[in-house]
Amino acid sequence: MNLVACMQVMVVVIHASLPDEDYWKLALPRTPMPKAVLDLLQSKGLSSVDASTASCTIHIHFDKFSQPAGEEAQVDDSKIGNFLETDLHPGKKMKMNLATTTNGAVFLPHQVAESIPFSSNKLPEILNRFSLKEKSTEAEIIKELEECEEPAMEGEARYCTTSLESLIDFSTSKLGRNVNVLANEVKTGSQEYVFGVGMEKLANKSVVCYKMKYPYAVFYCHTFTKTRTYMIPSVGADGSKAKAMSACHSDRSAWHPKHVAFKVLNVKPGTVPVCHFVHNNAMVWIPK
Repeated sequence: MNLVACMQVMVVVIHASLPDEDYWKLALPRTPMPKAVLDLLQSKGLSSVDASTASCTIHIHFDKFSQPAGEEAQVDDSKIGNFLETDLHPGKKMKMNLATTTNGAVFLPHQVAESIPFSSNKLPEILNRFSLKEKSTEAEIIKELEECEEPAMEGEARYCTTSLESLIDFSTSKLGRNVNVLANEVKTGSQEYVFGVGMEKLANKSVVCYKMKYPYAVFYCHTFTKTRTYMIPSVGADGSKAKAMSACHSDRSAWHPKHVAFKVLNVKPGTVPVCHFVHNNAMVWIPK
């Protein structure tokens, strides 16, 4: 299906209802839908898109990638900031590089997402369904789903959600239904920030969901035991104000001893709490 035909299909469904919103209200009646989620619905009526027209949505978002496949995946923690929990005090200067490139991919309806294979052993079927060549840039993006099949570490639970409904179900299975959903409030790109007053410990347990570089909205969600989440008010070198979230892991003994965080901070696994900033393309679920 060509781009013009795809756009015609999108116009047909643009005014349809949004059952994702209905599911949110049903599952989370005491949690307002945050902007981070609303932006992924975009009021485009994607609830009425069926499996045949889902390829339209996917190909449209393929066209919006602004960097080569795999580049974002190569960004390691050292580029978004690793620090010790003892660094969490007003006046601390820290380089933040939280801006991430996204393709504007939105949630597919749950029933449509469920009808699309999402497994490395189904890769030929996925590529065939969307008429993609095996060695194309788009195929490399699809292959990123392999990250979702890596085994969880000790103390970790992980899952890749392919719809808003599955994201809600995974997060609430870990935290219950009385939750808040938060995201960074950082508008500018990479620069040095100074931590301000009013630093807040949000929770001792959280589910952090990172938006993957995939042609429709897929989130890599995970939760660790012995992890504290903070909201850090900061001021940038250009005077801009920001609120950035960080996750502090009390016990990283299960992490690879050559993990970049240990090298950057010159510490050994399991000795001290290690923290990192949360990406701008992530949402953090915490119990109220």
